[in-house]
Amino acid sequence: MENITGLLKIQVKRGIDLAVRDILSSDPYVVVSMAHQKWKTRVVKNSCNPEWKDEQTLSITDPNIPINLAVYDKDMFTADDKMGEAKIDIKPYMDVIERRLENLPTPTTIARIQPSRDNCLADESSIVWRDGKIYQDMVLGLRNVECGKVEVQLEWIHVLDSSRRL
Repeated sequence: MENITGLLKIQVKRGIDLAVRDILSSDPYVVVSMAHQKWKTRVVKNSCNPEWKDEQTLSITDPNIPINLAVYDKDMFTADDKMGEAKIDIKPYMDVIERRLENLPTPTTIARIQPSRDNCLADESSIVWRDGKIYQDMVLGLRNVECGKVEVQLEWIHVLDSSRRL
């Protein structure tokens, strides 16, 4: 069994200006995958600006493995159409987690991540301490598609490990 560093809750909040894949709109959903873990959001009918607010918890064993997002248009009679993809590099977030910060004022911005060619960020993303938890909100620009962004939030869930005492 692999050592689990911790659990990461990812919330897929919404899509922004997603590509049209049907006549006037799309029926989008997001597939989130990391290593051997995979889940998908619900389908939002007839929307290029869907609100999902779906969340799932992923087990983190290696901070070097990115989280992959792929957006699809649900089709009734043919294969679902791909509407872009993005990767989340969790290394900057995990670096903050490893600092084991405590008792900061709410909210405190711990780090700011700038968009670059190495990440899919559409805008600056802040890692924030809020109410005893560490969050990262981000807007990801979708790749391999003409337009579209996905807004997500990461939240760390500590796993108690009796072999690693503070």
